[in-house]
Amino acid sequence: MDHSDPPDAGTDDGSASDEHADPGEEPLPLASDEVNRRLADIEDRWRRAAADLDNTRKRAARELAWARDAERSRAASVFLPVVDGLQDAVAYAGSENAALAAGMESIREQAVAALERLGYPRIDAVGVPFDPRIHEVVSVVDWDDHPPQTVVAITRLGFGDPERLLRPAGAVVTAADE
Repeated sequence: MDHSDPPDAGTDDGSASDEHADPGEEPLPLASDEVNRRLADIEDRWRRAAADLDNTRKRAARELAWARDAERSRAASVFLPVVDGLQDAVAYAGSENAALAAGMESIREQAVAALERLGYPRIDAVGVPFDPRIHEVVSVVDWDDHPPQTVVAITRLGFGDPERLLRPAGAVVTAADE
């Protein structure tokens, strides 16, 4: 008994086999415009994803730099009381024991140098114009031999620069012109 289908029988779903298809019917290829549109869409998505990735990288780099600066500032600010305490100790020891004062001054200079290495240079210049970005006025004096608003003494070291200030210098300045 032969259980095979006859050679000309169609399938149950009603579709014809390729050998019985109408010769004028071919699968329609995607139109060139449709292919170009899809390609442009994919390329647009790819460019947007690449731009998003680039923006994410830049944002992460900025945030990392900000976090480093903030941590550097926190670490440097821990040294400020040490520097101030050493300055007071040097002033006191100078009247009691010159050798001890010299040793303590050396240690204070090491602490100041550490702050400078962290990116906070010392602000202690005298004879310069008063700059409110880096100086804090602690006293005003009337000295005719200096121009108005000139720093004539530093009472407390400052550290940093105008863009990144850890602490302003405590400055004695000459009075402004009236």
